[in-house]
Amino acid sequence: MPDDSLYMTLATHATAKRPLLGLTVLVVEDSRFASEAVRLLCIRSGARIRRADSLTAAHRHLQVYRPSVAIVDLGLPDGSGVDLISELAKEDETVRPVMIATSGADGDGLAEAALAAGADDFLPKPIASVCQFQQIILKHLPQDMRPTGPRLLNHEVVAPDPIALNEDLFHLDELLGSGLDALPYVAPFLQGLARLSNDEELGSVSRKLTQAQASGTGRRRAIQATRDLIQLRLEVRELV
Repeated sequence: MPDDSLYMTLATHATAKRPLLGLTVLVVEDSRFASEAVRLLCIRSGARIRRADSLTAAHRHLQVYRPSVAIVDLGLPDGSGVDLISELAKEDETVRPVMIATSGADGDGLAEAALAAGADDFLPKPIASVCQFQQIILKHLPQDMRPTGPRLLNHEVVAPDPIALNEDLFHLDELLGSGLDALPYVAPFLQGLARLSNDEELGSVSRKLTQAQASGTGRRRAIQATRDLIQLRLEVRELV
């Protein structure tokens, strides 16, 4: 048997109401707002959650334990989540976690790349439905780790704390203020944030930012428009 400090396994049995009870979910996600959504989903489902905001932080976690489930964002500040998925896919099946890739970025090939690297599934952002979250994990768990008998379907949609959204917006504004080099990272981050916060205006500027990055034209104008809207959002929330 492996050392208990390296492996997190089921300590209690899953139930119809809390079908992920006993599981440990490692969410590798740089967005505080998206991480807060997954935290709420885990609470509703009975799972423990650990968070890493980069590949480097994820590797530190994995030196200590193996989660039951890894939810890996594909766009991270120090590389691609596809690389982490590829690493974990090479592990023995007895310790390899269920791997769910996620992204809020537009573009073809993201899901395909993650699945080809070894992900069990791909879940596009926003991740907010308790039922969808539970279903996608349960279908990839070994049979003996699933709850037995009928299961209660929870159709709740979680609403993350707006403070976490403010932290993300402030961080993105700082990155955009640092220059053009931040664009490849910021643009997809902002797309996912707009979808999770259901902010159509933020989604519009994020698409223009993405288009400017792809074409190489109008980038500074797109950056300024994005920063103006971010500042407006932060000011409004500060007043509230």
